[in-house]
Amino acid sequence: MKTVDIEAAGTDLSTLVEEAAAGEEIIIAKAGKPLVRMLAVNEKKDIASTFGMFKGQIWVSDDFDAPLPPEILRGFGIEE
Repeated sequence: MKTVDIEAAGTDLSTLVEEAAAGEEIIIAKAGKPLVRMLAVNEKKDIASTFGMFKGQIWVSDDFDAPLPPEILRGFGIEE
């Protein structure tokens, strides 16, 4: 982790961005007090790589799409 004063960060921003993109954590401080942390942005994973990741961990009830009971419908202002 590297700590840089805010004034120096303004002067060397492009260098600090490159360092952060390479994996270094940069702390920008003012008068010795940490203000922000600069980190590399992680690439988003392709959704296909996470498809099925909850297989066997969730289930859907057999009556999932059954009509709602009258007392719940009344709560929505629907009368049967």
